[in-house]
Amino acid sequence: MIKLFLSLLKAFAVGGTICAFGELLVLKTKLTPARILVGYIVAGVILSAVGLYGPLAQFAEAGATIPLTGFGHALVTGVKHAVQEIGFMGVFTGGLTSTSAGITAAVFFGTLAAMCFKPRPKE
Repeated sequence: MIKLFLSLLKAFAVGGTICAFGELLVLKTKLTPARILVGYIVAGVILSAVGLYGPLAQFAEAGATIPLTGFGHALVTGVKHAVQEIGFMGVFTGGLTSTSAGITAAVFFGTLAAMCFKPRPKE
């Protein structure tokens, strides 16, 4: 029970910090949400490429793998594995293979939301 509580606490602390930083970017800068989202993915890719995000993901578990930085980490991890298995072509296929479930869920739930709600322009 204590192990579960500590795991949840770590996930909340790390994931909450990542999300709080994004909220600060939204509130204190003129960056658009789309640029912030892309920045998070690129940060995850860079941190994974230099070997920093893997240990964070092992420590915080879902707290580090669920935010968009985790998506960038999954892209890098998938590319590394695919390159080891099939060579250079893994650069093109590995990222999509490792993130296909998340991409599919985003498309499915985005379509579902679009069918259930009437979109309107921001005012």
